[in-house]
Amino acid sequence: MRILVTGGAGFIGSHLCERLLAEGNEVICLDNFFTGRKANVAHLFDDRRFELVRHDVTEPILLEVDQIYNLACPASPIHYQFNPVKTVKTSVMGMINMLGMAKRVKARILQASTSEVYGDPLIHPQTEDYWGNVNPIGPRSCYDEGKRVAETLMMDYHRQNGVDTRIVRIFNTYGERMMENDGRVVSNFVVQALRGEPLTIYGDGSQTRSFCYVSDLVDGIIRLMNTEAESIHLPVNIGNPGEFTMNELAEEVGKATGKRIEIKYLPLPQDDPKQRKPNIERAQKLLGWEPKVNLAEGLKKTVAYFAESIGDVAATARH
Repeated sequence: MRILVTGGAGFIGSHLCERLLAEGNEVICLDNFFTGRKANVAHLFDDRRFELVRHDVTEPILLEVDQIYNLACPASPIHYQFNPVKTVKTSVMGMINMLGMAKRVKARILQASTSEVYGDPLIHPQTEDYWGNVNPIGPRSCYDEGKRVAETLMMDYHRQNGVDTRIVRIFNTYGERMMENDGRVVSNFVVQALRGEPLTIYGDGSQTRSFCYVSDLVDGIIRLMNTEAESIHLPVNIGNPGEFTMNELAEEVGKATGKRIEIKYLPLPQDDPKQRKPNIERAQKLLGWEPKVNLAEGLKKTVAYFAESIGDVAATARH
């Protein structure tokens, strides 16, 4: 198939492009390089079935494709709060442009939504029929509400125009090619530990997250895109239900890096969710999917990646 991946040079997008090529598809990777990096996909340049296009999804584009994976949008608070208006535009106008294309060329389209649509949840663990507890005027709302509107557009294009849609709600994902400065907890902790710095924990460290290794996530996304079922257009949670407090995560990072861990506690940011854990029954039933990589194993690979990339940066700085 000919497949478009928007945000394809990003952390998750680059792993998805790699996997789609390995399965024999032609891949068009579209990215504006705000948070994506050419280095993430440089190893794919020699493959003649791979094409990289610098483009911003808020601008229309005409392409003939069979499937569209719409991953374009900065996903870490540091990046999406840097230009909140642009973040909303990417989620909303980008979604409209991609859905317009899907409608025109009769492509199947998958939207990368997020567990952030649940906000600071009052239900635990979160099921797909939970409507969420989101602050629509808070500093995180540019991302949360942008993704909620994108889901609305997907459902309406499906109901009104018969567009073949898929919605994945992605829970915290980690692995190689995360950016070291993206402010996400796994990359923060690993980089701080490798540099011998204290680990920064916001609040008292009792808040929880569920961490899914990137290969598991990509597997779930591809299964969702290619599964036929009556209820397939409804959102599906993809994440690892293994739940860890921030203090427990710090301990695991200590083990993975082999470093003695010190912790610095700072105030909790506004609207930061206290608990996050996916109910993945729908993914298990519809897709036969569940995560295979546990946190200790995934962290080992992530630490190896950061040790090399931080080492490279340090070596470059010395010359």
